[in-house]
Amino acid sequence: GSLYWVIRGFVLVRQRVLDLRPDVRDDGTACCGIVLDPELVPTRAQPRRAFQGWRYLEAADAPENAGGLVQTSDDMPPGMREELRELRLIDW
Repeated sequence: GSLYWVIRGFVLVRQRVLDLRPDVRDDGTACCGIVLDPELVPTRAQPRRAFQGWRYLEAADAPENAGGLVQTSDDMPPGMREELRELRLIDW
């Protein structure tokens, strides 16, 4: 499986979960350690409200891989691109 990262209101990347291991917190309580692949895989931008804790996505609800970062046009100022993205008028 993968852990999907919500960044500024969008799922933008995922990291593969490589292993789950018994671990211990600094205060001595037992917990589960999640071993993540260091590679971040870009996904198609998918609007998602910020949340705390776990959320599980069915395979049909998970965003597709982007296949690489989207190239931005030199004609559009970065501030404009960000504003259009926040208005949900463009994906990236």
